[in-house]
Amino acid sequence: AEQNSGLPRMPTNFKPANPANPYADYTVQQMYDFLSGYQLTRDPGALFEYSNLGVGLLGHVLSRATGQPYEEMERQRVWVPLGMTNTAITLTPWMKSHLALGHGDNGQVVANWDLPTLAGAGAIRSTTNDMLKFLDANLHPERGPLQRAMAFAHEERAPAGNMMIGLNWLSTHAGADTILWHNGGTGGYRTFIGFEPSRKTVVVVMTNSGGAGADDIGFHILDPGLPLAPKPAPPKQRTAIDLKPDVLARYVGTYQLAPNFTLEITLKDDALWVHLTNQATLRLWAETETDFFVKELDAQLSFVRDAQGAVTAAVLHQGGQDQTAPKVRSGG
Repeated sequence: AEQNSGLPRMPTNFKPANPANPYADYTVQQMYDFLSGYQLTRDPGALFEYSNLGVGLLGHVLSRATGQPYEEMERQRVWVPLGMTNTAITLTPWMKSHLALGHGDNGQVVANWDLPTLAGAGAIRSTTNDMLKFLDANLHPERGPLQRAMAFAHEERAPAGNMMIGLNWLSTHAGADTILWHNGGTGGYRTFIGFEPSRKTVVVVMTNSGGAGADDIGFHILDPGLPLAPKPAPPKQRTAIDLKPDVLARYVGTYQLAPNFTLEITLKDDALWVHLTNQATLRLWAETETDFFVKELDAQLSFVRDAQGAVTAAVLHQGGQDQTAPKVRSGG
C-alpha cells in the first residue's frame, strides 16, 4: 500500500489477447506464476515505484483473508455502511442504464475494462455522489471504526517522489495545507479524488475521456493557487507517404525502451506495426523514410541509422519527450 514493494508496475507475463480489454484474460494462476519466478531488483521498502500489480495483489490477498470475493468484501465493509448504493464491479441494471460511455484519444467510444484478477487496481465503478459519500467519511474519524481506519490510512509513511504516501493515499503539501488524493484511469476514463482535512473540503472529478485526465482541475478547486494545466497545442497534421516493403523491412526488430519495456516492430501486409509492452498493436504510417506516426494518438517514431545505413535505434516522440530505444534484435 506504500507502493514500495519492489514489484514492477506490471507483470512480464501480462500479454492481453484483446488490447481493448487488456486485463480481462489475466488469470490468478498467471499472477502466481509470475510471483513464483520473479527476482526482486531491490529490497521491499527501498524505493517508491507505483505498481498496479502490487495493489491488485493486495486486493487479492485481502479477499483470500476474508474468504469473500473482492467485490463482496468491498460491498459489506465499505459500500453498504457508507450508503454507496451505486458502486459495484458488476454493473447493476441502474448503473448500466446510466453509464457514461468511455472515449479514446480521438473521441471514439471504447470498451469498458474488466479486471477479474487485479480488481484492487481499478475494477470498481461508481458515481460522483457515491464517491462524495466516500470522501465525506474520510473527513470524520469520530463516526466509527471504518472512518477511523480511513484516517489511519492517511498518515504519511514514506516518500513518493516529491510527495508522501500513506496507505495508497498520496499527500501533497500546498502552503500550510495538505491535500490527500489519488487518481486513476481505465480504458476511456480518468478520475481524481482529493480532500483537504483542515478545510473539510472534498473534490471528485470524473471524465469519460482517455486523455490526460483532470488532476489539475481537482487540485485547482481544492487550492486556487495551484494552476490549471495549459491548453495543449493541437496535434500537427501529418501526411502519410508510401515506402517500398524492402525499405520498411530494415526497421523490423526489437527496441529496448526500458528494462521491462520494448517496442516490437513487425511488417505485415506491406505496412509497419508497433507493439509496446502491455499495449495495443498500432500501425505506423511513414512521413519520411525514417519518420513514422500513429493515427490513434499524438505519438511518433523516428529510426536512427549509422554511417553504413544500418538501423541502430528508434526514438519515441510523445508527450513532449524524446525517448531513445536501442535496437537489440533484428528481424521478425
